[in-house]
Amino acid sequence: MGRPTKPIVLRNDERDKLQEWARRPKTAQRLALRARIVLDCADGMENRQVAQPLGITDQTVCKWRERFRTAGLEGLADEPRPGAPRTITDARVEALITRTLETAPPQGTHWSTRTMADATGLSQSAISRIWRAFSLQPHRVEAFKLSSDPFFVEKVRDIVGLYLNPPERALVLCVDEKSQVQALDRTQPLLPLRPGVPARQTHDYIRHGTTSLFAALDVATGHVIGSRHRRQRHHEFLRFLERIDTAIPEKPDVHLVMDNYGTHKTPKVKRWFARRPRYPLHFTPTSASWLNQVERFFGLLTDRRIRRGTFGSVRELESAIRDYLAPHNQHPKPFAWTADADSILKKIARFCIRTSDSGH
Repeated sequence: MGRPTKPIVLRNDERDKLQEWARRPKTAQRLALRARIVLDCADGMENRQVAQPLGITDQTVCKWRERFRTAGLEGLADEPRPGAPRTITDARVEALITRTLETAPPQGTHWSTRTMADATGLSQSAISRIWRAFSLQPHRVEAFKLSSDPFFVEKVRDIVGLYLNPPERALVLCVDEKSQVQALDRTQPLLPLRPGVPARQTHDYIRHGTTSLFAALDVATGHVIGSRHRRQRHHEFLRFLERIDTAIPEKPDVHLVMDNYGTHKTPKVKRWFARRPRYPLHFTPTSASWLNQVERFFGLLTDRRIRRGTFGSVRELESAIRDYLAPHNQHPKPFAWTADADSILKKIARFCIRTSDSGH
């Protein structure tokens, strides 16, 4: 006969917490295992009966049974392990974080691990660990642009309302130009992709001219009406409008979302729209082209076909754009706009508060 095991009696709150630890996917595996051990022991099972299904030893079950019996839930946590004492105090860590956030080195615009090590006396590896722990990346900078349009709120609500609640029996087209697309040819042959080695191309190139892509994205279907022109004047824009008018049946109204580019507001363009009242216009706020969904399509076109392409002439570039549009329109897929106007405006308001409080 072995030594008798002491029974474990769980309170309701303890059982609930142990069951949560045992079932929750994000619980650490070692903590989940210990919770299962205690739950099985509380059900009256012997150490060997608990150990066999879990694939552990009787001694492990005995250890965590006793730890829970004497210390409760806290006894299931790992005890502090012995080791060398900390050499960097909390005060030094706080001073380092404050210095990183609020100052810059006299010889540069941002801190690096090397310059911060020279300034604080800490090692580069210690500074790197602390920065990673607090998600600090002084070497990175991101750009932003806030619109100064006095009717920004009204225009955001208007356009977002079109995306989320489009009018019945009407089309919504996002119209814009991808201007000055360069036909770039590399000075050396491309080196193809190989296992462990990415594709490589020279950084220098030869310019063979530019073209502009006029595009209208159907918000409901993702279909794109595209037209390529060597110049970007109101004459080309009028020809593109004529193409849209020809491609769309006369019955439905067509709501056009456009930016404030000059070619969209010339007298001839205004007269064209005045003679066709079925085209209500919705202009994006100044410096807020992100509201125009066709800009997302332009981003995909650039990433997938233009940026890494090699074009010996403008004709080749235009042919590549045409070849991209054709399969896209065979299987179009609309972009899913999910943000409502209130959430967008609240996010911008929070950003404006942060910007005004930055001290710059």
